[in-house]
Amino acid sequence: MTPRLALFLLLGIDAAILLFEASSLSLTYHGAKLLYDYEPSVMTRIIQGSIALFGQNDVALRLPMILMNLASALLLYKVAKPYGKHGRERVWLVAVFLLLPGVISSSLLVDNAALVTLGLFFYLYLEQRFGRRADLLLPLLALCDVAFTLLFMALALQAFHAKRYRFVGAYLLLSVVTVWALGFNTGGVPQNQFLDMMGLYAAVFSPVVFVYLVYVLYRRYVTGQLDLLLAIATSALVLSLLLSFRQRIEIEQFAPFMMVALPLGMQTFYHSYRVRLRPFRKRYRLLFTLAMALLVVNAGAVFFNKAAYLFIDEPSHYFAYRTHIAKELAEALKARNIFCATLPKNRAMQLRLRFYGIGECEETVIRSERLPGHKSVTIRYYNVPVATFYVTKLLKN
Repeated sequence: MTPRLALFLLLGIDAAILLFEASSLSLTYHGAKLLYDYEPSVMTRIIQGSIALFGQNDVALRLPMILMNLASALLLYKVAKPYGKHGRERVWLVAVFLLLPGVISSSLLVDNAALVTLGLFFYLYLEQRFGRRADLLLPLLALCDVAFTLLFMALALQAFHAKRYRFVGAYLLLSVVTVWALGFNTGGVPQNQFLDMMGLYAAVFSPVVFVYLVYVLYRRYVTGQLDLLLAIATSALVLSLLLSFRQRIEIEQFAPFMMVALPLGMQTFYHSYRVRLRPFRKRYRLLFTLAMALLVVNAGAVFFNKAAYLFIDEPSHYFAYRTHIAKELAEALKARNIFCATLPKNRAMQLRLRFYGIGECEETVIRSERLPGHKSVTIRYYNVPVATFYVTKLLKN
């Protein structure tokens, strides 16, 4: 099988799995706020366009993110060409990318991570093809998301290192204008979130991959192997960890920029593997096998997340709980001819139900607390009760 055929087969399988999984999840509170509460963004407009075209359903909701990450995988295959000697190496790299927990999550959850990843990889592809003419894309990226400020800062660092000082001011000016126009969250009570940030990175990349990428960044820096990918990934990692000493960091704004370290990791791994005689390659094969095994296990935990309720005593403590319940609750209410309700102490669920056709009104009250004599609605997965709501219909005057 040729590398190109293997690549498209891999993307096809991934797309089929993601589309199937998209229909089984509910809109999260963060996604509902992005659609209804926040000021309209580029990502919001894209999602709304998909819903207008394909209907208000979970597949249409997540289709833009799925397509963006598949396109990012294709661009990664192209961007990694200078770092990969053979096409099959880059196919393995794409497989690692698609199996990363953060990539799977950004395909199924409504946020800006998929858009940032696509924009970043598209810029890197243009930069490899056309050099500095790719900078014409930067103002457009600045309009898409404030996270691209990290790209502008990395470009400024690389320009400074290359002694192209006239570009340094331009990149820094673009960074300042982007932050001023779109805003960057620096609020909240100062608190140390460093360990939490490290844990989030490990969750996004899996522990083995994250530790290896940090090692690769350090090794290439101390050996003087400086390039744009190193500047981008290192800037994002260092800045996020520094900020985490003061505040909670939104990982989706920084993790896409660490993704560009993947080609560097691939090049370092295969170089270290090839320079050793066959008897001394075992630990590298073991490392690769362990990393892939953990990624497959993590992917399985995401794709078959509802089965975990069979083994959990407190369903509400489960990490995937926030992606469940809402759609099934809406369907149960509609089956009882209830198309609007109010949840007095559950603003999050109120907003999530809005996407599934349950408006807000005072005729029906839904609570999580047990009330005597009130009708209950229980949501079950694999016949395991995971949430119960109590419905009260108020009489009209």
